[in-house]
Amino acid sequence: MPAPASCQTPLGPLKGLKAIELGSTVAGPFCGRLLADFGCDVIKVEQAEGDAVRSLSHRHKRRSLYNASIQRGKRIISLNLRTDKGRDLVKQLCRSADILIENFRPGTLEKWGLGYDVLSAANPGLVMVRVSGFGQTGPYSGRAGYGIVCEAVSGLREITGDPDRPPPRSGTPMTDYIAGLYAAFGTAMAIIERQRTGRGQIVDTALYEGAFTFMESHIPTFQQLGIVAERAGSQLPGNAPNSVYPTRDGGYVLIAAAADAVFRRLADAMDRPDMKDDPRFAAAIPRAENMQACDDAVTAWTSKHDMADIESTLEEAGVPASRIFTVADIFEDPHYEAREMLVDVEDDVLGPVTLTGVVPKLSETPGNIRWTGRETGADTTSVLIEELGLDQAEINDLTEEGVVAGPSLGKSDK
Repeated sequence: MPAPASCQTPLGPLKGLKAIELGSTVAGPFCGRLLADFGCDVIKVEQAEGDAVRSLSHRHKRRSLYNASIQRGKRIISLNLRTDKGRDLVKQLCRSADILIENFRPGTLEKWGLGYDVLSAANPGLVMVRVSGFGQTGPYSGRAGYGIVCEAVSGLREITGDPDRPPPRSGTPMTDYIAGLYAAFGTAMAIIERQRTGRGQIVDTALYEGAFTFMESHIPTFQQLGIVAERAGSQLPGNAPNSVYPTRDGGYVLIAAAADAVFRRLADAMDRPDMKDDPRFAAAIPRAENMQACDDAVTAWTSKHDMADIESTLEEAGVPASRIFTVADIFEDPHYEAREMLVDVEDDVLGPVTLTGVVPKLSETPGNIRWTGRETGADTTSVLIEELGLDQAEINDLTEEGVVAGPSLGKSDK
């Protein structure tokens, strides 16, 4: 049986690796969170004022709920990177690290004397994971690159939403999460390569490029046919029926039945067997060419039935369909519970905090959530003692100089 998703012992295939995280807000910290979930010892470095992610979304008992999740499983220290001594401490930490994660504007680490040439000279096996808006090279590399701006540049924003309205944003920083995933994927590949060569490398992840890869189908279409992708609302161009449809009780059900065999099952479930032989709907290509007529027929059926009845009918018929889940629905759903996708983790202030589960599920080396995201500087003293061999007097001196910070410096903060 797989180990529980929440326990103090590090689990997963990255156990034994150590990463220093200098990233802030979402993309860099999400990459670090993924590595921590699978056993990597992630040491997150923050300024004394804390990561900007702590000010995003909701708070409870003076704690950031976002931080509780995205910084989970990490040791958190506070170093002043604006000082020479603070940057030197980072340099020392990198000498024994496997991975460095950063998402500053390109050139920032070089300006601080923390470029890859400097760090890899002392540690040739170091993998530097660089997340930026537009990448480390090219004419846009020096631009400020928030995820939502990079989403606009990628083209993904232009195809999102209804055609008669401005392109909306998702209710989550999607482009940052995409980049964080690519950064973690690149990290794993670089570590695998290091096993063969003994040498690290730079993983250059650009936010706009991660989002751009989701434009995959539209690129050859433009090049070959000159068709510019546009917003299509809830429909998926070239794929029908595949949309959201209104129900009698005021909800919406998503039905994806574009494959011919699935559509035939849908037609029977709707008591419309005639659609299976109608030349407009009998095969996938003509259905896509007659998308509106197809959707109108599905809407006519869903509008006469309540959500629960539609879901039951289509599940029995083997047609992929679902209501649009809210967060409240998710907390009541048995499948989420069975798959350990809602994990309660104890926090010293908040008590049990429910966090998203570990993804993906590995049969032999599953990951886990060791603890919730901690206070700024919660592990400063213990990390400086354990990793760099500093004593308490040295740490107190650094505190007085404004180089390090933590909630209980001057005393042990273990």
